[in-house]
Amino acid sequence: MNIVLLGGPGSGKGTVSNLLEKTQNIAHIATGDMFREEIKNETELGKKAQEFMNKGMLVPDEITINMLKGKINQYKNANGVVFDGFPRNRNQAEALEKMLEEMGQKVDVALYLDMPDEDIIYRTVKRRICSNKDCGEIYNLEFKKPKQEGICDICGSKLIQRKDDNEETITNRLKVYHEQSKDLIKYYEEKKLIYRVELHANIDITEEMTKEWLANYNSNR
Repeated sequence: MNIVLLGGPGSGKGTVSNLLEKTQNIAHIATGDMFREEIKNETELGKKAQEFMNKGMLVPDEITINMLKGKINQYKNANGVVFDGFPRNRNQAEALEKMLEEMGQKVDVALYLDMPDEDIIYRTVKRRICSNKDCGEIYNLEFKKPKQEGICDICGSKLIQRKDDNEETITNRLKVYHEQSKDLIKYYEEKKLIYRVELHANIDITEEMTKEWLANYNSNR
């Protein structure tokens, strides 16, 4: 099952992706991580992407699609992939659809995490993440506190707050997200692939919830 994950910044996409990977063996492809990996490994695509990024320009969709194709081929033993951070607009959605068709695959569901902006802002400013990049566990000082203040339960590393996890930055990011996402959400609605999940700041997303979402979507198709 190939899943496009939609939702504003701080709506829980990282948590859902990790749970899908853990419980459903669905590989997680985060576009930002993919770019960093390609650039770090100095691949040809990474070098091309870096040229555009150094100029403050967006990486062309063609480069991103070719990166995605390579990543998908790395996960042949997975039960599909979840796309996190791509597509961001209708043109990218169409390019992704074409690429998957060429591989004999398709987008099976666009999972939309629908959370009110005020809840996202509240949740984000309370968010803390593990400083150990190999762990990356996410906490919330209100809803998912670590057992020991400032320390990750999983690996014992220090918890940190991302620099952009502040009200002003997240408000601006949400404004951009809404402007970009309207047409994309409409695109997947027209394809009858949208599965909307209404969330709030105090909801702790669990394994059972993600399994239920997929079961409900499949049973109602």
